[in-house]
Amino acid sequence: MLKQIEGSHAVAEAVALCRPEVICAYPISPQTHIVEGIGEMVKDGQLKNCEFINVESEFAAMSVAIGSSAAGARTYTATASQGLLFMVEAVYNASGLGLPIVMTVANRSIGAPINIWNDHSDSLSQRDCGWIQLFAETNQEALDLHIEAFKLAEELSLPVMVCMDGFILTHAYERVDMPTQAQVDAFLPPYEPRQVLDPAEPVSIGAMVGPEAFMEVRYLAHAKQMQALELIPRMAKEFESVFGRVIGGLTRTYMADDAETMVIAMGSVLGTIKDVVDEMREQGHKIGVLGITSFRPFPLADVADALRNCKRFVVLEKSLAVGIGGIVATNVRMAVTGMGLKGYTVIAGLGGRAITKKSLHALFVKAERSELEPLTFLDVDWRVINRQLDRERQKRRSGPAAEAMLRDLGMVAAKIA
Repeated sequence: MLKQIEGSHAVAEAVALCRPEVICAYPISPQTHIVEGIGEMVKDGQLKNCEFINVESEFAAMSVAIGSSAAGARTYTATASQGLLFMVEAVYNASGLGLPIVMTVANRSIGAPINIWNDHSDSLSQRDCGWIQLFAETNQEALDLHIEAFKLAEELSLPVMVCMDGFILTHAYERVDMPTQAQVDAFLPPYEPRQVLDPAEPVSIGAMVGPEAFMEVRYLAHAKQMQALELIPRMAKEFESVFGRVIGGLTRTYMADDAETMVIAMGSVLGTIKDVVDEMREQGHKIGVLGITSFRPFPLADVADALRNCKRFVVLEKSLAVGIGGIVATNVRMAVTGMGLKGYTVIAGLGGRAITKKSLHALFVKAERSELEPLTFLDVDWRVINRQLDRERQKRRSGPAAEAMLRDLGMVAAKIA
């Protein structure tokens, strides 16, 4: 059924259709509307046989999720930004214990300085935590990926993050095709946990493992992710047969067949990139797009295959590995080792900075002309940065950099003499 709906509410309805039994979450923007929506459905009886647990923190939310999943309940939670960081210890425990929890991460920057707008710093900070990470381009895809996530998590007994851009998607009203309960039930079977606490068969969960077996345990976590590389495409085909539309799979290409320049990205910025590519194609540029849906596990073979015929690639990413540059780009370079391609890393959109078609067009033309630096920060105001660096060279007690730069921009009141 077609509905004009806010992205957060679309996800809430999709999660409810998956028949969760325990939902636990702590409110933090921009994911709050999701759990508020689910909470209302539980309260008014639309979502039956589900316990909504109010917790005192994000750490508590993941701790409750671990307990409920271990007890055999289909479990869901959601978070963002600092909330994800607050629950990190428990996030690692969830994957280490092999618990099929599904969690929405409404992507938002990480402080300090505090910033509530979108980038991918939060999810990518947890790239090695053992969770599968799926990134949505649109609200339709965010909705669909949650349905797939429950099936994927439960088949592998591994937790899954569905990552959707905060505010850009969570608070945007778009038309989505909301599936029926019958469709979801046809795709997602009743929950049969691979492991469950049972008094009749007592086991230890979270027992200490020493050097004699720890490497083997960690390898099994890697092996499950490798299984996901095969399972995700199969589930995508099954999803299409049930719902009649294509879901992301591992990757997806656009205008890629004869592309000499390939632009690689994740999340909602892919829509803007595709618009620019359409315009550049009309002007004769051979340029295409590779969208990555599955960041963990990372689809090395699919990326290599998508880039096999191009001359260069540009990785546009909304995160920064401080001191080195790109996170996604590092993974892409692993995929194309030995292929002789020229690669560029572009950091863009941090803290919600707008990524404009005009800037992207100029960026891609520079890449075609080999005029782009290996690491580029899109639309950075170098005057503000250089002024702060000069200030720090001249005065040891130069004060907080963020406040000083905001003063330079006229965004806060100047100090009164």
